Amino acid sequence: MDHSKHTPLTRQELNEAVLANAPVYGADDRKIGTISHVHGSGATTDVVVDVGGFLGIGSKPVLLSVDQLNLMRDENGNVHGVTAWTKEQLKEMPAHHH
Repeated sequence: MDHSKHTPLTRQELNEAVLANAPVYGADDRKIGTISHVHGSGATTDVVVDVGGFLGIGSKPVLLSVDQLNLMRDENGNVHGVTAWTKEQLKEMPAHHH
């Protein structure tokens, strides 16, 4: 996927309504998780990414700052994130508990 043509989200768009259920891709463009929850908004936003599992079953929630993600819209307006983290690195992080 060529992310260079995608539009970065503005700080005002960093909220639950926009980010919930957005897929997150690793540097190799493979889906590594889905944003399940958002803490805060704007510049102080953190997101919970469910990593692994199948259809949300057996996944591990990890907490990332939006600074660790490039959040954007594709040509069809679909929101997604890209990170330098790998699925394996995220799985090694401590689980986030709401």
